[in-house]
Amino acid sequence: MTIARDDFAAIADEYVLGLLDEADATRLETQLEHDAGLADAVAQARERFLPLDTGIEPASVTPALWNAIEARLAKTEAPSIAAMSSRRPAAGNDNARSGWRAAAISAMAASLILAGGLVWSVTRTVEPLVVAVLVNEAGDVQAVVEDFGNDTASVKLLADFTVPEDKTMQVWTLPSREMGPMSLGLLEDRHSARLSGSSLPKPQDTQLYEITLEQAGGSPTGRPTGPILAKGFAKLAR
Repeated sequence: MTIARDDFAAIADEYVLGLLDEADATRLETQLEHDAGLADAVAQARERFLPLDTGIEPASVTPALWNAIEARLAKTEAPSIAAMSSRRPAAGNDNARSGWRAAAISAMAASLILAGGLVWSVTRTVEPLVVAVLVNEAGDVQAVVEDFGNDTASVKLLADFTVPEDKTMQVWTLPSREMGPMSLGLLEDRHSARLSGSSLPKPQDTQLYEITLEQAGGSPTGRPTGPILAKGFAKLAR
């Protein structure tokens, strides 16, 4: 069943927010492979909701709040992709569709405000713009960097590093030779982390990423000064 073009924006929002059931999500992902218009709608939705992921700290949600959200959503039955695709074209004042969309987004906004952020539904759908595999001098894989743009990157360590107590691991990228190396942040306690660094240009294919060993608190010069522990070039996520 094909999703109608008029429904792209609504369905894309619900897909990115994690509101579609498994069957509808599968239908959408199948159509994404050959429908540039739908793919563009999903990309725009991800860009629109990305600040929810990067700008709000996750917080625990009380059972009472979940019950209130579920009760509110239960008042309006969500139409499936199949139902929306098979119906006749809707008028501009389609209250059934706009009502569900408003209820879903309203409930999501309320939970963000009251609980400090329901970012779990956004983080599982946001895709990185580029991915870089970092290796050491011997060519052994040491880490993977996923750069989401919007000043946010995820660093997953795949090896054990020996770091003296007076040193720290710092992650860098090279947006351009004119800008020079820019810090994405520090890896505290040699653990994988999600970093929010300086405001940088949108990451590009073949962009350099590396991890260096710096003094505690980070490089005093704002540029890499210590030995390189691992480095690699980014590839655009497909």
